[in-house]
Amino acid sequence: MTTTHLHPFYNFEPRLVEEIEKNGVVKKLEAGEELMRPGMYVRSIPIILSGSLKIMRQEEKGTETFLYFLTPGDTCAMSLSCCVANRPSSVRAVAEEDTELVLIPVEKLDEWLALFPSWKNFIFQTYQERFDDLLEAVDSLAFRKMDERLWRLVKKKASLHEKRYVYSTHQELADELSTSREVVTRLLKKLEGMGKIKTYRNRIELM
Repeated sequence: MTTTHLHPFYNFEPRLVEEIEKNGVVKKLEAGEELMRPGMYVRSIPIILSGSLKIMRQEEKGTETFLYFLTPGDTCAMSLSCCVANRPSSVRAVAEEDTELVLIPVEKLDEWLALFPSWKNFIFQTYQERFDDLLEAVDSLAFRKMDERLWRLVKKKASLHEKRYVYSTHQELADELSTSREVVTRLLKKLEGMGKIKTYRNRIELM
């Protein structure tokens, strides 16, 4: 895949597409591979071409909390902030599936903001969308019970692939929700009893 796939996604100006092709580096990640981790300095801005990234917040005690997914057409507001402020990342970005992205050098961020209106719109829209994602994550943590959070996470994972199946272990789901595997197993059985899902080994089917 070439970065010319960006043009129909974002309505970037042809000159900007040329700049991305000239300066960007296409990178492929296998499912489960890290792009970013806490303490790591970010030197480039990732734009998702295919696949998806999972953004996780790591707590002091080592547990992690799922924040949001990035899908084709998205970039990470956290990486933008880290690039601008020259500070290390506070989140972990992991490929939810095999993923392809283009990495934009940080020095191009301000340059393209001055030159290309579509890039400015893309960056501002990214901040707004990720802010909305974070509000949803906070609302989920503060106001939703664990069974609701689990059900929403399973549905989100299924929607990434536009399929009825989710390929995740109980432990992976537990890690993303900052709970125990036993709790996830019990709640999945509850959802199965309600007729919402059917569970298999390392696979969940939405009914």
